[in-house]
Amino acid sequence: MAVAQRDLIRLSKKLKGSIHWDSLHKRMYATDASVYRELPLGVVYPKHVNDLKVLIGFADKHNLSLTARTAGTSLAGQCVTDGLVLDFSKHFTQIHEIDIQQRRAVVAPGVIRDALNETLSKSGLHFGPNTSTSNRCMLGGMVGNNSSGTTSIRYGVTRDKLIALEMVLYDGSVVTLKDETMKSFEAEIASGSTLGGIYQGLLERFNSKKVAAAIFEVFPKEEIHRRNTGYALDILYQMQPFGGDKPFNLAKLIAGSEGTLGLVSKITLGLDPLPPAYKALVAPQYHSVAACLTDVAMTMQHPLYSCELMDKKILDCTINNAKYRPYRAFISGDPKAVLLLELCESSPQQLETAVSSLLASLQTSGKAYAMPVLRGEQIDQAMELRKAGLGLLGNMIGDNKAVACIEDTAVAVTDLSNYITDFTALMKDFDQEVVYYAHAGAGELHLRPILNLKKSEDIQKFKTITEAVAALVKKYRGSLSGEHGDGIVRGSLLPEMLGETVYGYLKAVKQLLDPKGIFNRGKIVDAWDIDTHLRYEPDREEPQVNTFLDFSESQGLLRAAEQCNGSGDCRKLPGNGTLCPSYHATRNEKDTTRARANVLRELLTDPQYKNPFEHRDLKKVMDLCISCKACSSECPSNVNVAKFKAEIQYQYRKAKGESKRDRFFAKSDERMAWLSNFPKTSNRLFIAGLFTNAVKSIFGLAPKRKLPKLSAHRFEFNGPETMLNSDKPGVFLFIDEFSEYFDKEIAQDAYDLLLALGYVVKPIRGHNSARALLSKGYLEEATEQININVSKLAPQLGMHDLLVGIEPSAILSFRDEYRYMSADKQAAEELAQKTLLIEEFIAAEATAGRISSEAFTKEKKRIKIHNHCYQKALSDQKCTFDMLNLPENYKPTIIPSGCCGMAGSFGYEREHYNISMKIGEQTLFPAIIKATSDTLFAANGTSCRHQIADGTKRHALHPVTILKRALKA
Repeated sequence: MAVAQRDLIRLSKKLKGSIHWDSLHKRMYATDASVYRELPLGVVYPKHVNDLKVLIGFADKHNLSLTARTAGTSLAGQCVTDGLVLDFSKHFTQIHEIDIQQRRAVVAPGVIRDALNETLSKSGLHFGPNTSTSNRCMLGGMVGNNSSGTTSIRYGVTRDKLIALEMVLYDGSVVTLKDETMKSFEAEIASGSTLGGIYQGLLERFNSKKVAAAIFEVFPKEEIHRRNTGYALDILYQMQPFGGDKPFNLAKLIAGSEGTLGLVSKITLGLDPLPPAYKALVAPQYHSVAACLTDVAMTMQHPLYSCELMDKKILDCTINNAKYRPYRAFISGDPKAVLLLELCESSPQQLETAVSSLLASLQTSGKAYAMPVLRGEQIDQAMELRKAGLGLLGNMIGDNKAVACIEDTAVAVTDLSNYITDFTALMKDFDQEVVYYAHAGAGELHLRPILNLKKSEDIQKFKTITEAVAALVKKYRGSLSGEHGDGIVRGSLLPEMLGETVYGYLKAVKQLLDPKGIFNRGKIVDAWDIDTHLRYEPDREEPQVNTFLDFSESQGLLRAAEQCNGSGDCRKLPGNGTLCPSYHATRNEKDTTRARANVLRELLTDPQYKNPFEHRDLKKVMDLCISCKACSSECPSNVNVAKFKAEIQYQYRKAKGESKRDRFFAKSDERMAWLSNFPKTSNRLFIAGLFTNAVKSIFGLAPKRKLPKLSAHRFEFNGPETMLNSDKPGVFLFIDEFSEYFDKEIAQDAYDLLLALGYVVKPIRGHNSARALLSKGYLEEATEQININVSKLAPQLGMHDLLVGIEPSAILSFRDEYRYMSADKQAAEELAQKTLLIEEFIAAEATAGRISSEAFTKEKKRIKIHNHCYQKALSDQKCTFDMLNLPENYKPTIIPSGCCGMAGSFGYEREHYNISMKIGEQTLFPAIIKATSDTLFAANGTSCRHQIADGTKRHALHPVTILKRALKA
């Protein structure tokens, strides 16, 4: 039945939450992390269980499908629908109860897995299953997919931890699925309830030795614990009254059902004790995948907590990734495969015994050529490298991608080596080199063929390869899906995998629990065909998108947007990096890197739009992007939305003209240059005085926001211009426009500090960095300024000279935009290689032994550090820590904050003020407010210091000011 807009309006009035059927929401939710795409009818953010009942009634009346979604990181197309998407991640986020004594937690489906464990951190308990997406995946999704992850060899899968589910059935009845005694089971049937009818139907259909035998004959081997083959029918026979000894619990069958049997509204989970505190990771490295796999069964004889594999293709993806490159330190040579074998013990002695035993076994085997043992932070970094596998595969430039279709096969560990041998031979027949990574210890490797799904011939290969691998898995009585689920990509293969009889049993379960076909149609049973509803139109003519900026490294803007594979790193918890600040504040999918890339891709490929850059959806989705650049480093696929936004702003302005406010901020240096001639008068009149409110009103600035005052300081640069017999590099101190007009005192401190430490310092003044122009998309003017700076500064620097800057947003532009926007690419690259933040410079000079802690006070101080977003994205935070750690009794710590929220002009803009402050409230403000009164706060961004003052009433200093004051008298 067609759904009219008036029907959706009526529905919206019945919901506590909200429903959206505009083009923006449809585009954002058309995809997940799979290769599939379908525009939904609309998107609902349900707020209460009653909303779910209303939605089920509406779906029944209008013959619609309801698809539950949490983080949207599904790889098999489970979240793709032409019906209504129900996003539980917005409102169903409560941790209802934690019972330490009973070792259980009751949570809503939108609770993030790592957030639960963070809450449990002091209890000695945790939720064991641990997917690579654990910092953004949600427990509803983990139930739907029966997720497991790296720790499954120790903690099992989500089904093993399920105690109970609150669920809304097809008729709107709300039931609790839990352990049933035979008495309560029979009583439920006798009650005549909907749930009783389901129990009765299961009993009539499956309480038969003949049926059980048919199921066990074709289902995966019993020792394969990770398996999502259709519905878990074999689980029934572990329970009463189907011949098993465990209590009947329908929740066990719901696990892995991908939202096709009902809507889960509450989850009760069993918890495990935390692993022992003493840990080591042995990382044997091999010259071939085959050699690596032959060691797996042997290593599993040891008490491992995880046994993971990475192949050369995964490792190669990390080489050029700024975040993951340093994590490769343990890699020796150029291995074709690496195992990550984690050991945890209760004492150092027990750990060393376990490590020695494992190393001895590996040495006896003789297949690994290197066996480093990692400790502490190195373990986390190595596991992060493995976790990033999915996203890093999106780094493949161009249309050939590592495709998820056969990536989730699982076989018995004892069959793994032979299976992979057969699999590799099969792939050679298809002329495929496959990526191998993931859960070797559980008999499950994520194997991906490289295909171009924009071409019909590769779409056919996609289908043929999947069907051939399904036949191979069937030969080994394995599972076509270990944890990612059947969804669209594998659902249509179930009749072949299981045979028509057992497939009929799956359909019977669906009919019992969803007789009206309401829940997530097209998945598991009666699944959409594997080669339909694909993300890209086959054999389309690729749109030619003309851009001002150079996107050639991604083969153009469209392919740069297509780099986003939906892995959802931009939805990760605050405290795990900067990405994505606006999402942290709003919890709206619209404010993720993923949504921005998806909407851009959708519009660039929609032929009905002559100029997609003018489209209101693009304007809306980019509105809260603060161009922090975190996506360029923290997104494994390096999706650079800050660069996208600059291009979009430029193209929009070109078509629609500029706004008064954009011009005010982009070209503020012209105004500041004039006002700074009489700073005290300017401050009294415009910044904090007579005309301040008028300025705010005219340019659309937030009434509550304080404007930065112009500095009245007069520079004193009186140091020597040369120094004989110095082994120290010459320093060209770049005094950017922000330091020039607002922070002269900081620039003076930087000069005085470097001079006191024995450096020849040449101040560079009068060069606008072009930062404001870039941030507002004034790309022609920015390019002109960049060319001036490169042409004038590059020739001045001698072989051993360095360009050192104070304000991260200004100086780090030389290492980012200047490289691809300058007319003289070689000069810009040479200049970039010689450009450093002042913290980087001082930390490096200290490491080289040219700066000593003896130059500084012995006084004790505690310092909390907040670093600028650009430093986090383009440099690292450690240099600030190392610099402030030079005075031997200074105790710096880095606040695990993301963006402060000011983001240049963003926090000044009237409509963005509240979001700006909310971003600061995530981590930064609480950390500062809770600090003791004698704590110093270091923040190297001028916007950051202003935001801290406005948000906490505390005063932050630039790190150079703190270090300058620490000099011995």
